[in-house]
This record gives sequence, structure tokens and C-alpha cells, in this order.
Amino acid sequence: MKTIQGFTLGTVAAVVFLGLSGCSGMSTQDRNTAIGAGVGAVGGAVLTGGSAVGTVGGAAVGGVIGHEINK
Repeated sequence: MKTIQGFTLGTVAAVVFLGLSGCSGMSTQDRNTAIGAGVGAVGGAVLTGGSAVGTVGGAAVGGVIGHEINK
């Protein structure tokens, strides 16, 4: 069981690091949009108990807020 948990943790960490490296060429506004969408998705999922509609809605609202931060 511990081997599977270790493998899963390592895989998740690798995916996160690879995903973050894709943000290196983004403008500040693009980065804020992506961060807002991610935070909004997590917030929407938490508030609605993990429903897909809440997650997508939270990502949309968070992305819009993140996009408008630096204007």
C-alpha cells in the first residue's frame, strides 16, 4: 500500500512541475488568469461538495477575476 502511495505522490509532483514549466512564456495577465481559474476551480469544488458544475463555474469566475486583476 505504501508503495502505491509513494508512486502516486511522485507522479502528482512530476505532473505539477511539468505543468508549471509550461507557464514560463506567459504574460502576467495570462498567469493571473490561469491562477485565478485554478483557485476558483478548487473553491467551487469545495463549496459544492465536488460537483462538476461547481468546479467549472468556480474556474470560470476565478479566471475572469484573475484576468481583470491587472487592468
